[in-house]
Amino acid sequence: MRYVKDMTGRFATRPHYEPAELDKECEKILSGFFGGRIPTPIDTDSLASLIERDTSDFDPGADLSRYGPDVEGVTEFLPHKKPKVRIVAELAYDDVRQNRYRTTLTHEYGHVYFHAYLFATEARGGDLFGGAPAKSGEQICKRDGIMNARKADWMEWQAGYVCGALLMPITSFRRVVAGYQEQNKLFGPVAERTEHATRLIETIRSEFQVSADAARIRLLQLAHIQAHGQGKSLFG
Repeated sequence: MRYVKDMTGRFATRPHYEPAELDKECEKILSGFFGGRIPTPIDTDSLASLIERDTSDFDPGADLSRYGPDVEGVTEFLPHKKPKVRIVAELAYDDVRQNRYRTTLTHEYGHVYFHAYLFATEARGGDLFGGAPAKSGEQICKRDGIMNARKADWMEWQAGYVCGALLMPITSFRRVVAGYQEQNKLFGPVAERTEHATRLIETIRSEFQVSADAARIRLLQLAHIQAHGQGKSLFG
């Protein structure tokens, strides 16, 4: 990890992580939480327990309507306390939306684990970030940015990547992908919108208890699926 200029203006500088660094740190978090052996899939109650451990208050049944439409989670960074996390009630208590609940849980945990120290440093009057005041102690997360935020919105992008890295830890994810590739005699990325891409997405979806969209994004991020328009895949 290194520090770069924060073009959003929220801080003077902000942390820049390579995807591999986030994957490694997320596996470290999970390994510590589960005592060395990470289950597949990770059950929802364990994800809730993880976020409860590292927050001062966790409310999975919140009314977030005052933040506007499509807001599914809010992380509030508090001075001298662990962050507070609220998730919209419609997700936690609706069996049909459990995959969205799981992605929101892990997205908010990304903010808790990777971003809370930024606000804590500022609250102590530290000069690590050049004394630039934070404009808000809340990170408001809308549905469309939970998994696939623009990289320019670095806090949301990092939390979105962490979401995938926690739900589909890199070692077991690679194992599942390698198994599919070996079974189907594949030796590289498959083209998006092909039968192999559809079947690989379904394999990941089923193995890790995630939505098809979450599986697709993770496969694209790790270059196991080649996005449409990036040139012809060897297995198109």
